[in-house]
Amino acid sequence: MSEQAENPVLAVDFGGTKVEAALVVGDRIIDGTRTRRPTGPDRSAAELDAAVTEVVRGALGTATVTRVGIGTAGPVDTVRGLASPLNTPGWRDHPFRDLVATLVPGADIVLAIDGLAITLAEHRYGAGRGSDNVLGMVVSTGIGGGLVIDGRGISGANGNAGHVGHIQVSGYDDPCACGRRGCVEATASGPNSVRWAQSQGWEGSTGEELAASSDPRARAAIERSARAVGLAIASASALVDLDIVAIGGGFSRSAPDYLDLVRTAADEGFPFVRATHIVPAALGDEAPLIGAALLAG
Repeated sequence: MSEQAENPVLAVDFGGTKVEAALVVGDRIIDGTRTRRPTGPDRSAAELDAAVTEVVRGALGTATVTRVGIGTAGPVDTVRGLASPLNTPGWRDHPFRDLVATLVPGADIVLAIDGLAITLAEHRYGAGRGSDNVLGMVVSTGIGGGLVIDGRGISGANGNAGHVGHIQVSGYDDPCACGRRGCVEATASGPNSVRWAQSQGWEGSTGEELAASSDPRARAAIERSARAVGLAIASASALVDLDIVAIGGGFSRSAPDYLDLVRTAADEGFPFVRATHIVPAALGDEAPLIGAALLAG
């Protein structure tokens, strides 16, 4: 076994439906270490803590690590190591970093918003490789994002830079869990697209059913989602002049032409905005864990 393989990083990814952990070396998740437990909006803080504890212990097994990277749905407070994922109200200003520290005593632990972890992974190993100005986006249960600018991951004052899901998009007024209206997450995420389709009379109940439906109201919901995402990308690129936007997440695959619809909506405004390349993320569901490991250096 190589020296590098003997010193893996413990990577933890916490999201709105699941929490995962694994041991990671470079761009490789070590076989047999990936462990997953459900999260969700109905779980208490104690239940969420228990899920994190189970995945960390399951991933570690008998291994010893000195570095831990945590990517979590936000908002976050990286100064104090707190997480307040919008889709898991059981955690508000929750001491996530301290929780993991009790499970891996003595390790160096870095906590960041999950969108940054994903973007770091795509920048180093995936769709953003070779580009210095990258926005990573996940269109799924929520909409997350992260930024690499001039080749460097951007955290911001409290760790919430790149939270593209809460850019407001013109022409939409959907209420958002953050307290505002018209955020791209409120308009374009999978569950919110389902809710909008239901408000139009569609009778399905999940994003998977929406994607498979031939009902024109289901198609309208997908088109609405893609347009809102494209408008948000145009705003983000106008602000920070992006080379690449790498989009992943299950709902971004809800239609074969979803990214084409996003590109059409984004193709407005300044020439440098239109020059931004919108591409599918390359690392799939391994990106959050690979990126969490990159957080730890």
